[in-house]
Amino acid sequence: MIKENLVGTIEKSILKNWDNSCFSDYGGATCSYGGVAASILKIHELFKSFGIKKGDKISLCGRNSSNWAITYLATVTYGAVIVPILVDFSPEEIAHIVNHSDSKLFFATDSVFERIEKLHLETAEAVVSLENFAFFFVRDEEKKIDIAEKIKQEPIVKENFHFEAISNDTQASIVYTSGTTGFSKGVMLTHNALMVNVKFFVDHLEKDEPGNVLAFLPLAHCFGCAYDFLSQFARGAHIYFLGKIPTPKVILQAFEEINPVIVVTVPLILEKIYQSKIVPLLEKGLLATLIKIPLLNRIIYSKIGTRINNTFGSNHFELLIGGAAFNPQIEEFFMKCGVRFTVGYGMTECAPLIAYTHYFDGRPVGSCGKVIEYLQAKIDTPDENGVGEICVKGENVFTGYYKMEHETAESFDGEGWFHTGDLGFIDEKGFLFIKGRIKSMILSASGQNIYPEEIEARLNSMPYVAESLVIENKEHKLVAFVYPDRAKAKKDDISDEKLLEIMEENRVKLNAVSSSFTKISDIKIHQEEFEKTSTKKIKRRLYQGLAD
Repeated sequence: MIKENLVGTIEKSILKNWDNSCFSDYGGATCSYGGVAASILKIHELFKSFGIKKGDKISLCGRNSSNWAITYLATVTYGAVIVPILVDFSPEEIAHIVNHSDSKLFFATDSVFERIEKLHLETAEAVVSLENFAFFFVRDEEKKIDIAEKIKQEPIVKENFHFEAISNDTQASIVYTSGTTGFSKGVMLTHNALMVNVKFFVDHLEKDEPGNVLAFLPLAHCFGCAYDFLSQFARGAHIYFLGKIPTPKVILQAFEEINPVIVVTVPLILEKIYQSKIVPLLEKGLLATLIKIPLLNRIIYSKIGTRINNTFGSNHFELLIGGAAFNPQIEEFFMKCGVRFTVGYGMTECAPLIAYTHYFDGRPVGSCGKVIEYLQAKIDTPDENGVGEICVKGENVFTGYYKMEHETAESFDGEGWFHTGDLGFIDEKGFLFIKGRIKSMILSASGQNIYPEEIEARLNSMPYVAESLVIENKEHKLVAFVYPDRAKAKKDDISDEKLLEIMEENRVKLNAVSSSFTKISDIKIHQEEFEKTSTKKIKRRLYQGLAD
């Protein structure tokens, strides 16, 4: 187990950065590290008034905000277990998680409580507003204290500030993840698993000044929580929380104002920027001709890269992309342009990081870096191409699924290896490549493995395709369902009839460069966006019968 302690690291950062800006709600108020410390201690008083013990569960549901982060920190430093819940879950799912996790308290935004107030909460002693820490509901009125008022009063003295020590083998969090193939499971993570991610990030960032950070990925997901929040707090950064829906327009404006030191994002954001800002430049006009000229195209690529880098702020060190597969064609283009980005690999069960390599350390296109030093990895039962299930074990692997002993036992083998359910291979230099999910893989009639994610990545780069999903039908033929880029089609005055013709052209072009067993038999228009997880992966299980 690593020497660094999570609660000790939180305390150390607070004391070191006491008077510095800590949290800001984008467009709203700012509080210092010392102010955050005071708020944490007042919430500890609330916990005591309700008899909360170490190990008790505290649920938390709301969009990114200072109060969300303060509640999270207050819970883990108290020794209780935080249960962050995605706001995108249905009301029934939110209530189920609060109940299933045995949460004693539930912190929620007003909008979340309005959605679930008529549903039965079995274990929660109270529901507390994240807006102002007032009570929506409390079973025992005698336990109520005015936290909002206490936060304003009784300023604490830096010299007397201290958290009680909590060992790293203590459970810190239960994260319920919807995933792409199944229903919510509660992933149990220790303080050590979270600390491994914090330590790896801080040790490898190579940036002395803490700077500013824009937290726009949902903090209830491990990716955003680890790298937009916990790691940045440990560094002493000023964290701006974006509570709005992160549209490209809103995000780009925030980048310009905040000038973040690092940008943690998912592929969909960059793919939208590429399709809307770059593709139109390369399709028409002088630039489309000049970029085909050797030597001259290097200058053009460099200028495009500079423009993209500056889009995220002149101070940013690196774009850290994760949560879903990145389109390899767009990835290769960004590399040619010198965009400062890298692609990592992780999952909730590892809190989340498994593999990562900086953009300047020779990561090849399609790879998600090398497995971090706190983990061992192996490829289980590889095929003739070296592709098999990715298995890991080490310091940041979860301890099991909450109250799901059977599912936990199925996820680990007799030697303690966690089977990720992801297919991939490791090359001779140690770089990890992901091929897709085991449950997504299709076995062709001739016995070949088909990875639909790879076909979708190529199709998504073709004209008027916003996103796609490849499914096998009853006749064992591959059918692609495409959600078209309606905005571009409207701009270019493309009718629905013409759109179908273009999709057929896309199919022919795609099949021309595909192996015989990965050819698409038909492309069908899907009228709505596919439903996705918080990291923008399509929930494939919802569409398995679509081709029949």
